[in-house]
Amino acid sequence: MNLSFFDQFLSPQILGFPLILLATTLPALLFFMQTSRLSPNRTTMLQSWVLLMFTKQLMLPVNKPGHKWALMLLSLILFLLSMNMLGLLPYTFTPTTQLSMNMGLAVPLWLSTVIIGMRNQPTASLGHLLPEGTPTPLVPILIVIETISLFIRPLALGVRLTANLTAGHLLIQLISTAVYVLLPMMTLTASIAFLVLLLLTGLEVAVAMIQAYVFTLLLSLYLQENV
Repeated sequence: MNLSFFDQFLSPQILGFPLILLATTLPALLFFMQTSRLSPNRTTMLQSWVLLMFTKQLMLPVNKPGHKWALMLLSLILFLLSMNMLGLLPYTFTPTTQLSMNMGLAVPLWLSTVIIGMRNQPTASLGHLLPEGTPTPLVPILIVIETISLFIRPLALGVRLTANLTAGHLLIQLISTAVYVLLPMMTLTASIAFLVLLLLTGLEVAVAMIQAYVFTLLLSLYLQENV
């Protein structure tokens, strides 16, 4: 029973083909494409307005040179949001519960911000490793600490997203299993557990949206330090 709870986080395969590839490409079909007409329909206009608000919010803390990343950051938050939300549907697989996938997103993006900083402003980028006004005896220790904190950023990005989604999905399955088992024997207790399950599902929807936003926002803050 304990092992079956974690089976939902295993990457499914059919004839040796990993379905995670299919799961990461299908959400792109949910977004409406722009048409060549002068007056698009209301759905396309609403989507364009939401994307514009997302872009403004993401680029708010970033200097003008970093605005070149707007399209990539917008694509990233839409991708994570789609993966997180679709993973809450029954009989679906959530690719963002896989640490390997999240680290595959976090490490290259974080490394690209560091490389941009070292190329465009190497002095300022290296200056982040040593806070201003540090006493001389503490200089070596602080450099080591700041270097570790710099390299732990992508790990924090990937683990944060994985842990929050995994914990929420696991808790939903535990409570739903309790409702299924208790319903024939203890109807009142099962009804209370079902109400808790509904509230937890709503909370998990909020977590799915917030974690996608937090992942992209932290990446934009890392970009701000290097542009």
